[in-house]
Amino acid sequence: MIPIDDTPLCRDGKVLILAYDHGLEHGPVDFRDVPESADPARTFEAATHPAVTSVAVQKGVAEAFYPSFEDDVDLLLKLNGTSNLWMGEPDSAVNCSVEYAARLGAAAVGFTVYGGSNHEIEMVEEFRDAQEAARERDLPVVMWSYPRGQGLKNDTKPSTISYAARLALELGADVAKVKHPGSREAMEDAVRMAGPTKVVMSGGSKTTDREFLASVEETIDAGGKGLAVGRNVWQRENPTRILDALEQVIFEEATVDEALSAAGR
Repeated sequence: MIPIDDTPLCRDGKVLILAYDHGLEHGPVDFRDVPESADPARTFEAATHPAVTSVAVQKGVAEAFYPSFEDDVDLLLKLNGTSNLWMGEPDSAVNCSVEYAARLGAAAVGFTVYGGSNHEIEMVEEFRDAQEAARERDLPVVMWSYPRGQGLKNDTKPSTISYAARLALELGADVAKVKHPGSREAMEDAVRMAGPTKVVMSGGSKTTDREFLASVEETIDAGGKGLAVGRNVWQRENPTRILDALEQVIFEEATVDEALSAAGR
């Protein structure tokens, strides 16, 4: 396992990934409420905030926009992803190699695994290839560990989230991106199951500032190392304000009220 505290993916042992792979995964619907959010340059600008440790995008967005921001932003290249037009059992196409990610200047790579899908076996084999290639280049690996499939009735059940965190450890991920399981106690169990693999919370759908920050605070209090967030940042009219608050909660371990006050809310 890579000591990622010494890599650009971390700041003071914590992680705040600004994820922007939604244009592929969800499509234009995610950009409707804030039309300017469809412009990747806006999110790259937000990623220059000191709280952000990396920006996660697909290959095409990285090719088009990362060269203009490479001095101010660390790139996490997402290696797989599938459009919301796909209607089959959860699966994710491999769209980029680790070798090409390294050539683009990536400081880390990300990979989705849908544990429980009928396609789990092939996805795990694809992850194996990516993880081993990343190890050869000392690139940290972040697993989007999302149990999903026809056999799963509740993909945020605490035991399922703990299993997701354990899968990331067992398969060699440095960071496990998991959904919030609903309570501090449940997140503590997920962190315990992950062992040395750092657990970060998935940002999920946009919610209120207070509700969002409360779930992040719970994650940090439970021993989680941070957040991988998209919509709860760039779907806001002022992404900088919520990033100011997140910096307080994640890196300063402030309370929600303290963070909102510091961010001028």
